[in-house]
Amino acid sequence: VTALQDEKNSLMSENEIMNDRLEQLDDSLDDPNTVVAKKYFHAQLQLEQLQEENFRLEAAKDDYRVHCEDLEKQLIELQHRNNELTSLAEESR
Repeated sequence: VTALQDEKNSLMSENEIMNDRLEQLDDSLDDPNTVVAKKYFHAQLQLEQLQEENFRLEAAKDDYRVHCEDLEKQLIELQHRNNELTSLAEESR
């Protein structure tokens, strides 16, 4: 029982130390002058910029897909028209 109580006290002490460290880290993120906070905010800004760029690129991809589909339709129509004109040219010969 004594060993278990000692282990419990040791774990409680370690838990308090970890909670203190966690609070210090939280406080360091709140203070914009610390290196950790600066890195965090820089990473957050980078993430937002990349998300905006990703959204822009996705929109451009969709636009290009629609444009490509239109071009494919035009190609098919032109191929049919070319076939018609070729057959008319052969008839007139």
